Amino acid sequence: MSDQLVRAISKDGFVKAVAVSTRDLTERARQIHHTLPVATAALGRTLAAASMMGNALKGDGASVTLQVKGGGPLGTILAVSDNEGNVRGTVDNPSVDIPLRSDGKLDVGAAVGCDGTLTVIRDLNMKEPYVGSVGLLGGEIAEDLAAYFVESEQIPTACGLGVLVDRDQSVLAAGGYLIQLLPGAGEDIITKVEGGVMAAGSVTGLLRENDDPEAILRKVLSDFDLEILEKTPVEYRCYCSRDRMERALISLGPQQLESLIQEQGSAELSCQFCDNVQTFTRQQLETLLSNMKKKT
Repeated sequence: MSDQLVRAISKDGFVKAVAVSTRDLTERARQIHHTLPVATAALGRTLAAASMMGNALKGDGASVTLQVKGGGPLGTILAVSDNEGNVRGTVDNPSVDIPLRSDGKLDVGAAVGCDGTLTVIRDLNMKEPYVGSVGLLGGEIAEDLAAYFVESEQIPTACGLGVLVDRDQSVLAAGGYLIQLLPGAGEDIITKVEGGVMAAGSVTGLLRENDDPEAILRKVLSDFDLEILEKTPVEYRCYCSRDRMERALISLGPQQLESLIQEQGSAELSCQFCDNVQTFTRQQLETLLSNMKKKT
């Protein structure tokens, strides 16, 4: 099935939940960045998390950015989602290769590191974006995100994220879920959610069984009567363009642009999030420079 996000609420009004399947967009990210398996898993988990958080922002043009800096060999992981849940992302060191854990699974925690922070930036088209940050617990990303919601927003949250990498290093399945308690939820509700999460097992196990996000939610929250609120297709989507790259050149200022022309003659700009490359010839750069000088 194509990548999809499903949002739901329990009919008793105490639990809201979202799940997403992200195999295609995670595979797209792998192809763009040429990630090895542990980087694919770390970036894929972060992309799924950003998608679920971004989709919760209803204002047009709003976005959420997740930045994971754990001090591990992967370096910084960045994922950005629009308000529909479409995402793009990058990882500093995509070719990191470290030994598997003793249980045979990818050691995402060691690759990410836990000596650092998870930062969430919500841009709601206001004067300043909302920025929240928490120390990483283990670098596995799901538990770090749950800790962020509890510490920064006081919302009890359960989060599961997973990426299954095939033998040829392609993405077999990817996705995750976010479950949050709403005001008024008592200890009995908490116990039921915790029990459901424990009984459902790992996200990779759920994905292997059935990567339909609605099926994942119904499995994890089997003790609740769920009402599906929304089903939305999501994808890897970058908003870069030649115009944006041109504006980046203009932002250098006349002096730096003139130096660039003298030293390199032309410029080749590539987007950090996708495989879009734009070439600017000497003549095009000189035209940009001439227009800038006219305005000053």
